[in-house]
Amino acid sequence: MTIEVLDPSYGDETREFSLAGRPASLADATVGFVSNGKQGTGRFFDALERELIDSFGIGSVVREVKTNYSAPADPEIMDRAKEWNALVSGIGD
Repeated sequence: MTIEVLDPSYGDETREFSLAGRPASLADATVGFVSNGKQGTGRFFDALERELIDSFGIGSVVREVKTNYSAPADPEIMDRAKEWNALVSGIGD
């Protein structure tokens, strides 16, 4: 019997990364929500946005939807993300 092990990573290239630093405060911050586009994501992000506004005083939310739900975020989204203070990525099955 042969066992085949599959690599679940996306694409052939690999890049090193490090976690982004945490902002000192979310007051008046711009928070980006990146969705996979599935149905349940919208309701979750609606509730999260309300909580972030009420509890942390965020200034605004920017919502983006990936073009491929199973792939990393599009380069254009990642370019826009550089303008945000924080990013939340979510799925909505």
